[in-house]
Amino acid sequence: MATAPINILMVTGIFPPDIGGPATYVPTMASELVRRGHKVIVLTLSDRLDHDDRSYTFPVHRIRRSLAKPLRFLLTVVRIFREGRSAAVLYVNGLYLEAVIANCLLCKPMVQKIVGDWAWERATNKGWVRDTFEEFQKRKYDLRVDLLKALRNFCVGRADAVIVPSKFLVRAVATWGVSETKMIVIYNAVELSAPIAAAIPLATRFKVVTVGRLVPWKQIDQLIEAIHGSPDVGLVIIGDGPERSQLENLARQNQLGSRIYFAGQTSKQETLALMGACDLFVLNSSYEGFPHVILEAMSAGLPVVATAVGGTPELVEHGVSGILISSNGQVALTRALMHLLSCDEERRRLAAGAQSLLRRFQSAEMIRRTESILVACSSVGRMQAQIEPTA
Repeated sequence: MATAPINILMVTGIFPPDIGGPATYVPTMASELVRRGHKVIVLTLSDRLDHDDRSYTFPVHRIRRSLAKPLRFLLTVVRIFREGRSAAVLYVNGLYLEAVIANCLLCKPMVQKIVGDWAWERATNKGWVRDTFEEFQKRKYDLRVDLLKALRNFCVGRADAVIVPSKFLVRAVATWGVSETKMIVIYNAVELSAPIAAAIPLATRFKVVTVGRLVPWKQIDQLIEAIHGSPDVGLVIIGDGPERSQLENLARQNQLGSRIYFAGQTSKQETLALMGACDLFVLNSSYEGFPHVILEAMSAGLPVVATAVGGTPELVEHGVSGILISSNGQVALTRALMHLLSCDEERRRLAAGAQSLLRRFQSAEMIRRTESILVACSSVGRMQAQIEPTA
């Protein structure tokens, strides 16, 4: 039976040309919801306001990211309020506090997608804490950190339904005071695409690639150390962030300038092209909620090495669709890289295993279930959603 169309305001902190999970997810979901007859507006932060967004089938309202934070916060709240007045439901993928404040006036049904812990990320980036994601959930801190945690709990507590992309995050968000009956696991999906050729300015025989924001918990410094003793291995680092200058200095100190390519922030198409020109993908994080980039690496035909943290083991079956290693395991990381790069057959076997797994993560089911939650929330205001089996 056809679903009656509704108006949806999607709120996100990042959107193309930004890279990252939400920047991939939001335009895909918005386009599909429009295709199904719904009216969608996307509101996002942006480094520039002069992007040509005419290729999208929905309007994109951008707010300059570089504005002074108090001004940006106020402007974002005002814009969410303005655009949300005609919406039947708010679908919040970032800017949670701004959306919740605006919705105190709008009183609209609100669905939040939680892909991580922004309180932990901010506290870690500012150097206030050094604890892992799991440790952060259990401990008490000084006033400034506990205030962040209280704001996080307040924001997610105002949602009518919470979508999470992994069972790991269900357990984490439950510690924030959210009932598991309000959370729904919907795995992210990936669209398989034809490979695109890309030139990489490295002369090494093998090329390893990693993708993500250059932040401490990605542990890219360990990846740089892992290739140090192997002159036939180069490293492609896609992404930008506060750790970039430190990582570039580390590469110079180890005389690896000719073997490491910092690609910076690239479009999705450029990212996939660069990945497709490499031999192996590595995600060496100490934390991941649900790493969509692993799906993209698999779709590009790459074997995967990843740390067994967060939601990653829900994606990678050790020895079948990739190799899982312990976090902070420098020796294990180096051994895994050297083993796979020395064995063409093993790389092909793992890449083939990943192709079978990708069938579980197709877009149609993700879109159908997300649409049903948004429509249900818009109809009844507050819903108690049950977690559907996702295995």
